[in-house]
Amino acid sequence: MNLTERVEQALETIRPYLMADGGDVAIEEITAENVVKLKLLGNCGSCKMSFMTMKAGIEQAIVKAVPEITGVVAINLTETV
Repeated sequence: MNLTERVEQALETIRPYLMADGGDVAIEEITAENVVKLKLLGNCGSCKMSFMTMKAGIEQAIVKAVPEITGVVAINLTETV
C-alpha cells in the first residue's frame, strides 16, 4: 500500500465524524517532504472549530497511522484562534 493509500485509510477512520457535521476532507497533495496537504470540504471549510478539528482529529489520525508523515496542513484553512 502506498503512502497516499495509507493516508486515505487513516482519513476513513475520522470521515464519519466529519460527515456527521456536514463536512469532509480531501487529499490535495503529499509533498516530497511527506507533508500532507488537505482541503477541508463542506462545513469543515467554514466552521470556527476547523483549526481544532484539523490539529486534534485529522492530523493525529494521519500521523498515528502513517508515522512517516512529517506534517499536515489544510490549504484552505486560516487559523482564527
